[in-house]
Amino acid sequence: MIKFSDLALDPRVLTAIAEAGYETPTPIQAQAIPFALEGRDVLGIAQTGTGKTASFTLPLITMLGKGRARARMPRSLVLAPTRELAAQVAENFDTYAKHTKLTKALLIGGVSFGEQDKLIDRGVDVLIATPGRLLDHFERGKLLLTGVQIMVVDEADRMLDMGFIPDIERIFQMTPFTRQTLFFSATMAPEIERITNTFLSNPAKIEVARQSTTSTTIEQALIELHPARKDRSFADKRMALRALIKQEGEACTNAIIFCNRKMDVDVVAKSLKQHGMNASPIHGDLDQSVRTRTLESFRDGTLHLLVASDVAARGLDIPAVSHVFNFDVPSHPEDYVHRIGRTGRAGRKGKAYTLSLPSDEKYLLAIEALIKSSIPRGALPEGFEPSATGPLKPATKSDDKPKAERTVRAPRNRNERGNKTTTTTMQDTAADQISVDQTAPTADVKPEVQTAADTRNLDAREPRNRNNRDTPWNSRLEEPRQAREQYHHKDRYDNGPVVVGLGDHVPDFIMRSFKIATAPQSTETKEEDKSEVA
Repeated sequence: MIKFSDLALDPRVLTAIAEAGYETPTPIQAQAIPFALEGRDVLGIAQTGTGKTASFTLPLITMLGKGRARARMPRSLVLAPTRELAAQVAENFDTYAKHTKLTKALLIGGVSFGEQDKLIDRGVDVLIATPGRLLDHFERGKLLLTGVQIMVVDEADRMLDMGFIPDIERIFQMTPFTRQTLFFSATMAPEIERITNTFLSNPAKIEVARQSTTSTTIEQALIELHPARKDRSFADKRMALRALIKQEGEACTNAIIFCNRKMDVDVVAKSLKQHGMNASPIHGDLDQSVRTRTLESFRDGTLHLLVASDVAARGLDIPAVSHVFNFDVPSHPEDYVHRIGRTGRAGRKGKAYTLSLPSDEKYLLAIEALIKSSIPRGALPEGFEPSATGPLKPATKSDDKPKAERTVRAPRNRNERGNKTTTTTMQDTAADQISVDQTAPTADVKPEVQTAADTRNLDAREPRNRNNRDTPWNSRLEEPRQAREQYHHKDRYDNGPVVVGLGDHVPDFIMRSFKIATAPQSTETKEEDKSEVA
């Protein structure tokens, strides 16, 4: 059996490995490290949890043992898809390079540029970064990649899912052609294969396990839910999740619960807290300080349940995770492999439960086609009470009155603006229509239309004239005043006296009528007009 001492690593690195408690390398480490130390490009394909991070960290420290970093020109570059994975690579570097004088810098989002610029200006041997923040520093003129000797791309398939492939291609073009490239991934999508054919030179391909296979140390179970009501599906899944956690009891020392959407992460975490469970959410919308604090509390055992999006599905090395719960069936089949790979690591046993609905059938078929095996079906957990049976009925408006007696709004007479709207039944409306047809007047007779406004006693109102003057024009404005009272609904809203015209001081010339007089036409003009007509 191969040991780390047989891999020609730096003695200082071997000392750090022994202090960390490791003696025997994993298959991916045993095969990738010798090729990396020879200076060859490496394409490593292995399922998650097999030690891919140490496969490039250990030879990287050994090869960089000689030499010195220059300002703004890192000697090596490690790209990671997420902040958490980049921070984890930095922790591995600190563990294995503690007896060396190598320096590192971590470039991730959520941290100020100032502190990162100071580290780059001093010069670093290992630059660990996410693609977005790395390009930010490069475009600001704070970073040069012409001195990169070794370039590492970790979790390449996750890079593809997150849309980083164009950024990766751009970063490759900014590094020297003579660099050494170490490329690691859990799956091998066609797009990733195209990049490896373009930027890797005669790589040593290492595949320690069949692509997209699950670890044999993980016990899988699929819990199929069939809610009677569609609007109760989300609530039923939360109830089933709580029942599964209670059913596992003390065997569930800690667990990661995966949801497809960030919004669901917050809802599920809040639901677990309300039922007395120790849970916290983690997703990409949270501040980096909160995400770091949550992961640290989960690692040291302070936090029992970590509700996460796929930001925690790749690369996070938390060896002692006993359970994984897929609250949602992942829409990408590769994500299922990475999710359940958070448990059963380093030879430990683990359990992975997946909650599914009838609408998840196409995703389950894709997952089973990828892993080339069916997921064992499990029984419903004890204590789970599904929603009430019976289909969901559409909401209907209750109406106690018969259809023929519904109240309808009477048609409004445009000439009666001051009238209140009245309602009648359909039967009364029909009767009124018949009576109107029978008594319809002929064309020669014009019936008098009496409106509701005519029935009011307008003479009972106080005179509008504040000075009680009996001016000649007062009578002329009486009729327009009545019309304005009807228009403003004075019988409904009493807003005080209405201001008419210019008040009591209307000049007399305004009340007079003028007629434009035409000048008399001269006789000479008339004769000229007659001659023209002739």
